[in-house]
Amino acid sequence: MLKDPSRKYSPFPAVPLPDRQWPNRTLVRPPVWMSTDLRDGNQALFEPMNAERKLRLFRTLCAVGFKEIEVAFPSASQTDFDFVRTLIEGDHVPPDVTIEVLTQAREHLIRRTMDSLSGARRAIVHVYNATSKPFRDVVFGMTRAEVVEMAVSSVRLIRKLAEAQPATEWVLEYSPETFSATELDFALEICDAVTAAWGARPDRPVILNLPATVEVATPNVYADQVEWMHRHLARRDSVVLSVHPHNDRGTAVAAAELAVMAGADRVEGCLFGNGERTGNVDVVTLALNLYTQGIDPGLDFSDINAVARTAEYCTQLPIHPRHPYVGDLVFTAFSGSHQDAIKKGFAAQQPDQPWNVPYLPIDPADLGRSYDSVIRVNSQSGKGGIAYLLETEYGVVLPRRLQVEFSGAVQRHTDAHGGEMSAAEIWALFSREYLDAAKPLRYVEHHLFEHGSAQGIRLTVEAGGVTHLLAGEGNGPIDAAVHALRTLGLDIQVRSYEERSLGRSQEGGNAQACAIMEVTRPGSGVECHGVGLDPNIVTASVKALVSGVNRLGTAARAEPAIREA
Repeated sequence: MLKDPSRKYSPFPAVPLPDRQWPNRTLVRPPVWMSTDLRDGNQALFEPMNAERKLRLFRTLCAVGFKEIEVAFPSASQTDFDFVRTLIEGDHVPPDVTIEVLTQAREHLIRRTMDSLSGARRAIVHVYNATSKPFRDVVFGMTRAEVVEMAVSSVRLIRKLAEAQPATEWVLEYSPETFSATELDFALEICDAVTAAWGARPDRPVILNLPATVEVATPNVYADQVEWMHRHLARRDSVVLSVHPHNDRGTAVAAAELAVMAGADRVEGCLFGNGERTGNVDVVTLALNLYTQGIDPGLDFSDINAVARTAEYCTQLPIHPRHPYVGDLVFTAFSGSHQDAIKKGFAAQQPDQPWNVPYLPIDPADLGRSYDSVIRVNSQSGKGGIAYLLETEYGVVLPRRLQVEFSGAVQRHTDAHGGEMSAAEIWALFSREYLDAAKPLRYVEHHLFEHGSAQGIRLTVEAGGVTHLLAGEGNGPIDAAVHALRTLGLDIQVRSYEERSLGRSQEGGNAQACAIMEVTRPGSGVECHGVGLDPNIVTASVKALVSGVNRLGTAARAEPAIREA
């Protein structure tokens, strides 16, 4: 049994706000969004992103529509410093995007941070120091006055250094770290001192960020804290009130939504909630929650799969299959009653009417996704355990999205033929769908070559009885093969790639490599998997690409019928 919690933990005190207004408000517009994927999210990774991954994710964040992006902690490492310089010197920052950097309230770190931003068009300098009593007493051994002086002297230094670089438009952001555990009167005192030191004006506002560095109470308490600050701050017309909720209690999304009702203008977070401990607030969920209420969030997630695959590649973190809106299984029903209700809802839904399909709070098509009704199968019935049978009998481990895709083929087969399907029949169907060489495009052979720093490929394929010798270059064999196929008019993108090792070949020979690739045709909204088997992993990868091209053509031809259904 758990110990008596009342002997160890005390409830967080209520905020003195008897006339609180936020419970009577509703969300009517999106906040200013600030992505901290490249800073807070990055520092929480097992292996922080390298420059290539950071730049790729930065471009995705810009494409999605973020106008403020915290890109680095430049005084923390040479890697972060260099990344800021790359963005500025390489002219990678769009004119309507402002980069932000973080620094602690220490003179040498501030100077290093300001140096990193030299030449920037516009920049947010985010300075912070912890303010709660445990930090003052235990970590710093400082009085309230000393903590205020730490913040104010740092702001004065930033202002002085900013004035020495007049070509850059400077914006100050200040965070009383551990705000949610700080006495409100002291949080107010230090925030007002900061805005005074900066000389905040309506045309030169300060961003005051109130982080729930650690969630210490229920979301309504955080909303009370934010509303109290909103109502008591000096120079409120010269302040952009921001929140940065973490997820220690699992309520960061609710806390952020209530905080905006309470007066916050801006929200900081990460795409899928990555961050220290339990993570930052999940911006995708926040934005799409607004979308389901008829409010344009100002962020474009119409191709959420592309955003998800990029985030997974860059962070090397998987997205949970039950993640709201984005998880691989959120638009998949295993329950028969769910399937029936959703099917009837789709049939009744009129294009000019508000969305009203049971079990689906959002139209998957708005996210570039589809509704995948997975047949209910189990290892006892023979209709079930598709993935289980393929893995145990043939050594093929299917990724989740491929399981969903292939189960549709099994469903069509059982509908047409009835009865049970044995493991051998499932393998034969899998082979026809993904491995059969008798397809419009057939792999013949390939040869790799090096061309400077690029990887080249000479790829021989057969299409319509005609043999084609193609050539392409890229950053690896797969990328080179993609470019080679484009010379044949096949414009495709690889969304994800996985490789497996089969314990034995199906003919009983040496172990085979299994390559699994998810591909799409730009602008089609259709994604398909390709699979390749070969003792050589590169050959298996090229075969998987050709398999994906063949299946993508089939899906593309079926797309009008899918939409009609």
